[in-house]
Amino acid sequence: MTVGFFDRVADRIEATGGVVSVGLDPDPERLPEHVADHDLPRWAFNRRVIDATHEHAACFKPNAAFYEDADGWRALRETVAYAHGKDVPVLLDAKRADIGNTTRQYAQVLEDVDAITVNPYMGRDSLQPFLDREAKGVFVLCRTSNPGGADIQDHELADGGTVYEHVARLASTWNEAGNVGLVVGATTPDELEAVRELVPDLPFLVPGVGAQGGDAEAAVEHGLTTRDGRDVGLVNSSRGIIFAGENATDADAYFRAAGDAAKRLKRRLEQYR
Repeated sequence: MTVGFFDRVADRIEATGGVVSVGLDPDPERLPEHVADHDLPRWAFNRRVIDATHEHAACFKPNAAFYEDADGWRALRETVAYAHGKDVPVLLDAKRADIGNTTRQYAQVLEDVDAITVNPYMGRDSLQPFLDREAKGVFVLCRTSNPGGADIQDHELADGGTVYEHVARLASTWNEAGNVGLVVGATTPDELEAVRELVPDLPFLVPGVGAQGGDAEAAVEHGLTTRDGRDVGLVNSSRGIIFAGENATDADAYFRAAGDAAKRLKRRLEQYR
């Protein structure tokens, strides 16, 4: 029987003792000069980050924006395979959704990765090809961590409540296969708590704890839920981990800093579990 994404995450939380998702966003302008593989520098960088952090990672989360070119997609495929070799699931942060054959094509990426983020703006039919893949995680954008998220997500509806609350309720109705989660940022802890009250059973992906300075305690207290008595949910940091060694003088020190940052974040979050 195929093990579902959220069961795999629960397994990793037990194995690592933490809920850290490590974002793999290899901004070419910030890659260190001492990355060894000049043919696929993003892949070389990710490989070293994975080596340094996998023992602390419940998941790896590459953002598609950093791979959308020919060499980038090659690097992403290599990255996913390498993470799987460490027995760590991969969540692609792509925020996809569209209509008809376009969204079916977008969903093909779930042949390679274990979960994806999606945009609910176009409604359920735009997400159905993702939802149909029952073993794959589908994280629906709900309340994001960027300041401009309030422009639409906080809008008050005529029948009461906000857009993000409506999205949370809808996502709960889309969860027939038990593979739906929500993206809810740690920079808005009161709203994170409010969403948890609305959907007590949905796992959350909580970004914003690292470089964006989100609330770590709220991320754990409200971001996690339980399935079969086991914690499930993810708290993500990208730049705060993978670029932690920017002032290092050599490659080994650079990637040690990434591992140390992942370990510190894991311990920080574990204070609140």
